[in-house]
Amino acid sequence: MGNRADFIIVGSGINALVAAALLGAAGRRVIVLEREDEIGGCIKSGDIGASGFVHDLLATTFVLFITSPAYAELAGDLARHGLEFCNSDAPTGVLMPDGSSFVLKTDRKANIAALNLLADGDGGQFAKDVASVEQNAELIFGLLGGRLWSFPTFRLLARTAWKMGLRGFAEFAGEAMSTARGMLRSGYRSELSQALLAPWVLHTGLAPESAYSGQMARVIAFALEAAGAPVVKGGAVNITRAFRALVEERGGIIRTGSDVAEILTENGRAVGVRLAGGEELLASVGVACSVTPGQLYGKLLASVPQEIADATSRYQHGKGNFQLHYALDNPPKWKTAGLEGVALLHLTPGLDGVSKAANEAERGMLPETPTICVGQPSALDPSRCPDGKAVLWLQMPEAPRIIKGDAAGKLTVPADGCWNEELREAYADRIEAILEKHLTGFHKSIVARKALSPADLETMNINLTGGDPYGGYCGLDQSFIWRPFKGSVNHQTHIDRLWHIGASTHPGPGLGGGSGYLFAKAMK
Repeated sequence: MGNRADFIIVGSGINALVAAALLGAAGRRVIVLEREDEIGGCIKSGDIGASGFVHDLLATTFVLFITSPAYAELAGDLARHGLEFCNSDAPTGVLMPDGSSFVLKTDRKANIAALNLLADGDGGQFAKDVASVEQNAELIFGLLGGRLWSFPTFRLLARTAWKMGLRGFAEFAGEAMSTARGMLRSGYRSELSQALLAPWVLHTGLAPESAYSGQMARVIAFALEAAGAPVVKGGAVNITRAFRALVEERGGIIRTGSDVAEILTENGRAVGVRLAGGEELLASVGVACSVTPGQLYGKLLASVPQEIADATSRYQHGKGNFQLHYALDNPPKWKTAGLEGVALLHLTPGLDGVSKAANEAERGMLPETPTICVGQPSALDPSRCPDGKAVLWLQMPEAPRIIKGDAAGKLTVPADGCWNEELREAYADRIEAILEKHLTGFHKSIVARKALSPADLETMNINLTGGDPYGGYCGLDQSFIWRPFKGSVNHQTHIDRLWHIGASTHPGPGLGGGSGYLFAKAMK
C-alpha cells in the first residue's frame, strides 16, 4: 500500500515535516514527496571542499522554531531522535565601519545598562519596546502565528478591543504599522543602537521603510533576547534527520527524488498526485503542497480559474539572498574586542546604510555596501570543524534577482541581467574585502570559500524563486489574511481537499513551521 495514504504532502521543508509529524501523531498515514535527493527545503548542510568542516548552506539559526508551538509539542520526540541545539548568550551584535560595535545579550538588565551607555534613554526605550511585546504577546503572536480566519482569532480581537477600548486598540494597531526607520529615529539617539536593530527587518523580508517593520524589529529583539540564536548541533541537517525518524516512527513515508508533475482531481476535489515518471499516488483525505503559488497554480494543476491565474501572475517575490561560506584555519580574529562569541553579527554603516543597500537591491542594483550578516556557528558548536579551526556563514539579505547594474559602478553586469559565475565571485570579493577590514590575517586563514548567488539558491530549492528565501514579498499587502492572495482563506484553495502551506502562506517565512502546524491542527 505504498502508493496510498490519508494525506500526501508535496515538498519537505520545515512546514511539511511539522505537518507530517503531527498528522502521524493523530494516527493519519502520510506520504511526503521531495523532488530533490535530500529533504529539508531551506535546511541543508554540506561541505565546501574542506575535509572535516560542516556548513549550513542555507538556513542556520532556529530561534523561530524553538519558540514555536510546533517545537513545544514535538521537542521531546525530536530530542529522542538526536536533535540538540547549541546557543550563545550573545545572539546578535553590530559592527560599524569605524570598528565601533555593540553586542546584545540574553540579559535584559545588561542590555538596558549597555544601551544607556551609548546614549541616555536608549536603554529605557529598548526596555519599553520589548516590554510592549511581552504585554501584548497574546495578540501579537496570535496574529503572527494563528489561524486568522477562525472564531478563536475573532474572539481574540474582540477581547483585546474590549480590554483596550476601541481608541486604545486603534492606537496599538497604528503603532504596529510604523516603519523601523520611524521607530528607531524617534526612539533611539545613538546611531549604534539604531544600527543594532535595523538589519533585522531584512530577515523578515522587509526594509526599514516598510509598513510594520518597526513592530517586527521589536518582536525580533524580544525573541533574540529571550531565546538566543541557536544552531543545531552537528549541522542543520540533523533537524531533518530527527524529523525523518519521527515521521517514519509514526507510520509516515518520506520519498526523495520524487518530482510531482500533477495534482490529480476528481469531481472538484484532490485525490492524489502523478509523479514525473508516471506513477500515481492516492490520498483518501487530501493533498497539501508546500510550494510557491507559481508552482502550485502554474505547474501542478492542469487548469485553474482565470481569477486564480491572474492572482498568481500578480504574486510578488522579494529580493534575493547572496550567501558566502568559509572554512578557516583558525577562529576569526576580530580587530574589535568582544565579538568572538556572537552568533549573528551584522556589518553595516547603520540605518541609512541598510536602507541604501535595500533600495539598491530593490531597483536591481548590486549594493555598493551590502549589509553583511556573519554567522559564527562553530563558536556555538565546535563539532562543526576540526579543533582550532572555524566556520563562517555569511548572508547578504539584499541581492537583486534580476541585475540592472552595479551601484558602485565597478562590476560588469551580464547583458541578460542574470547571475553567472564570474559576477558571483566578483561580488563575493567585494563582500570579502569589507570583512577583511575587520579581521586580522583573514585572507591567510581561508581554507575554502563557497559563494551562492540568488540563481544558485533557486537551483538548490525550486521554491526560492529568484533567490527569494521568503516565499514571496512580505509587505503588509501580501501578508496575514492577504497571503498569498487577497481572497485567501487560511490554507484552503479553490479545489476541495487541496491545501496550500509553506512560506508563501500565512504565517509566512522563517523556520517556525507555522503553516504546517496550523494545517495539521485543523485536520486533526
